Amino acid sequence: MSTRTRIAFLKGHGTENDFVIVPDPENTIDLPPAAVAALCDRRAGIGGDGLLHVVRSAAHPEARHLAAQAEWFMDYRNGDGSIAEMCGNGVRVFARYLQRAGHVTEGDIAVATRGGVKAVHIAEDGDVTVGMGRALLPESDVTVSVGERSWPARNVNMGNPHAVAFVEDLSHAGDLLSPPPFSPAAAYPDGVNVEFVIDRGPGHVAMRVHERGSGETRSCGTGACAVAVAAARRDGADPAATGTPATYIVDVPGGTLEITERPDGEVEMTGPAVIVAEGEIDSAWLETVSGA
Repeated sequence: MSTRTRIAFLKGHGTENDFVIVPDPENTIDLPPAAVAALCDRRAGIGGDGLLHVVRSAAHPEARHLAAQAEWFMDYRNGDGSIAEMCGNGVRVFARYLQRAGHVTEGDIAVATRGGVKAVHIAEDGDVTVGMGRALLPESDVTVSVGERSWPARNVNMGNPHAVAFVEDLSHAGDLLSPPPFSPAAAYPDGVNVEFVIDRGPGHVAMRVHERGSGETRSCGTGACAVAVAAARRDGADPAATGTPATYIVDVPGGTLEITERPDGEVEMTGPAVIVAEGEIDSAWLETVSGA
């Protein structure tokens, strides 16, 4: 743990996927899993779905090799303290922090993550667009179930696995407290994020999601991307074949995202990113919860 006594933090969210932000350009703050979990605790800490540790790429051993491509590294942690490769909503909030702090301005920037360097665009209207990579569509028949109901689901991989089911009513998803059963089990050996989707109009859908390991969440960036790609294929649109981008508005419980699949296969996610507060962490408390 650093000997300094003032540890700044901010709190932000993207479509109500919320994060504790810890600026640490030179990577001097020790954040063991217990400390991250304590900071993300909604009753005993600041509260968040995850933590965004803001570090210069050159100062972090996992990102030094990316420093020539991206000055800043999103050292992302899940709310339980575990390390994750990427978080689409988190990247938007990360970019908004960099802008607020004066490190970047509107326009195109690059953000290093454990999932590679992500292209980000900060628009004048405040929305942030993130390149989320390509969708993979494994050819397999998958079924998901809730209670007595079951539906065919589209298998979509956005770097993590998704099963996208189109339903008549979002209430059919149930309480989403436990993982919806799926078959065959071999389709997702490590579990799956399950999206339930309804149509709201041409190019406009709404979804609820059970995120693997988390239950229902207010927003899932990769899930919204998976839903848009699945909806495009269902509607007969394949940008790689037609040369025309496919764009869908995806309503999540926490807001609205715009997803575009380009002819080159890149999936772009556009949505809001909001900083709501800033302050200081009590360093003595942080040392205590870190087990120091």
